[in-house]
Amino acid sequence: MAKFLDTQIDGSIVTLTMNEPETRNALTGNSAADEFVSACDMINKNKQIKVAIITGAGSAFSAGGNLKDMKKIIDDDLSSDEIRRSYREGIQRIPLALYRLEIPTIAAVNGPAIGAGCDLSCMCDIRIASEQAIFAESFIKVGIIPGDGGAWFLPRVVGMSKASELSFTGAQINAEEALRIGLVSSVVEAGALMPSTIKLAQEISKNPGAVLRMTKRLLREGQKLDLESLLELSANLQAIAQKMPAHEEAVVAFLEKRQPRFD
Repeated sequence: MAKFLDTQIDGSIVTLTMNEPETRNALTGNSAADEFVSACDMINKNKQIKVAIITGAGSAFSAGGNLKDMKKIIDDDLSSDEIRRSYREGIQRIPLALYRLEIPTIAAVNGPAIGAGCDLSCMCDIRIASEQAIFAESFIKVGIIPGDGGAWFLPRVVGMSKASELSFTGAQINAEEALRIGLVSSVVEAGALMPSTIKLAQEISKNPGAVLRMTKRLLREGQKLDLESLLELSANLQAIAQKMPAHEEAVVAFLEKRQPRFD
């Protein structure tokens, strides 16, 4: 059985390419959940990796849930308990794995990102879209709700009002509209998507890896802590950061008017 994820490491950058174009990189009915979990575990253990890129092979980023898989659930007449368990043991492991990923993540959205595919892009820290990208929080169109955590991720990206509109209508939006509402950071020509994404990843990876991981943790914790608690966490992490060699190197390099040299 072919692997769902093609994993390529180039220096401090890892690219995870969903490689099932025949299903438009659907996230159910295959090994996607297992492979995302394994990939995230590998990345967290490899302190040399500083940035992860997620993209799709073929014309789509990800079509989300596989409708054939949904039909099989109907035909097999699974109980509610069995369906609940299939979510917990299946696709819901992807948002948990990506949320726990310690390094910055960039979604290079090469084409349609539909349903869970749209949510997958929102699980990343940064989204860059090809002009051919299409986004839709389309669960309602097939009579289901976003069972993969989309109701948590999408409002944090575009705000509650726009997330509600997209979720209640299931409407598709193009890349330019996604840029206008803040769903993506930039839109580029199709042929420039990966070069632009890699350029951004390289810019990020110039910075010290341990501090990148602490910065991401601070941003994550800031979504749920009150200000006083976040300031306390910031003080604790800053005490660690300022004792690291990277901090000294950065300060000395600035005073010597040269580029810092980080590991």
